[in-house]
Amino acid sequence: MRVMFLGDIVGRPGRRAVRELLPSLREKYQPELIIANGENAAGGRGITRKTADELFLSGIDMLTMGNHVWDQREVYQFIDDEDRMVRPANYPPETPGQGYAIISTADNAKLGIINLSGRVYMQTLDCPFRRLDQILPLIKKETDAILIDFHAEATSEKQALGWYADGRASAVLGTHTHVQTSDDRILPGGTGFITDVGMTGPRDSVLGVEAESVISKFLSLRPVRFGVAGGAIQLNAVYLEIDQDRGRTEVIKRINVIKI
Repeated sequence: MRVMFLGDIVGRPGRRAVRELLPSLREKYQPELIIANGENAAGGRGITRKTADELFLSGIDMLTMGNHVWDQREVYQFIDDEDRMVRPANYPPETPGQGYAIISTADNAKLGIINLSGRVYMQTLDCPFRRLDQILPLIKKETDAILIDFHAEATSEKQALGWYADGRASAVLGTHTHVQTSDDRILPGGTGFITDVGMTGPRDSVLGVEAESVISKFLSLRPVRFGVAGGAIQLNAVYLEIDQDRGRTEVIKRINVIKI
């Protein structure tokens, strides 16, 4: 199974990067499924029906989310009915939306997708490690090919979950920090891992935000309005080849494409 996962899509530049840069990557890698983190897709914070539909029309099969999932209030109007979107599974049980899903390729090969949020320097949700233990047996009734988007701040927490899931999930891919790390590897049990997939959005920015406003905040220590940066765009992603029968990653490759 060939899978591509795109790092956090930030605002209009990120959606433009998907439209303009993804087609050539699809031609090169021929992914059967394309997944992306979309929690920053609408103006850099949250997602709307319009931005979600734009991404689906651009070729995204499934969207994962994160701590900004609720920033656009209209998400409550469609998240329960949108089976192509998952939000962190370690929110309380009554939270709208779904924390995991199973999607199929055109050949009916199945991939389980789990979204989890970290707790270090993040909102205190249920334990992602213990929630993972609860979800894995449910998905494994249908498939051993399982991908986890771990939306977390601390590199130590991300790496710990990677080792915790090794041999039980096909891949643990970190999101949230918007900077692609160079530690893509396959762990001993066959789990593909990277601390952070990176960001799809404006290259000349601070995590997708106009650099001047971020610098101003650091200098003044006062509230500053952040705007999504413009200019050159980038697409960060990872490409995976997963042995569906064994649920193991056989290939993991970082992708970084820039358009001036």
